[in-house]
Amino acid sequence: MTSEKPTELVRAFFTDLAQRRVDDAVDRVDDDIVYTNVSLATVRGRQRFGTVMRTLNRDGTGFDASILAISSDDVGVVLTERIDELKVGPLRVQFWVCGRHEIREGRIALWRDYFDFWNCTRGFVRAVLALAIPRLHRPLVDPVSASRVAAG
Repeated sequence: MTSEKPTELVRAFFTDLAQRRVDDAVDRVDDDIVYTNVSLATVRGRQRFGTVMRTLNRDGTGFDASILAISSDDVGVVLTERIDELKVGPLRVQFWVCGRHEIREGRIALWRDYFDFWNCTRGFVRAVLALAIPRLHRPLVDPVSASRVAAG
């Protein structure tokens, strides 16, 4: 259990992922975590979650995000509005995401992301075009990868 505020925990979690500290990110989740990208398969349990996160952070792949808004209530529900960036080689796909994180006993027990497939498709097309026309790539504003949040 951690003494971090729920919003600090979630921000540190995303920073860990973006800075490729996957083990630290996994340490921030509950043993029974439920991770869902709405309309995609749900991942249950820390071990499976860790496998998915490590797969998404192999050589040549990665994640970053710009947190546009973050807030929490009194019972440990944290809401985020973000621009996520998925990296595969030189391809950088950016898209809008809204996330819900439920904190229990100082760990993330639920992570549910909502996104728009049309927005993802536009982000993918823009990323492909940016391979040929680099000025089309827009760097993230205040990316979590540049954060100075301490490791878990």
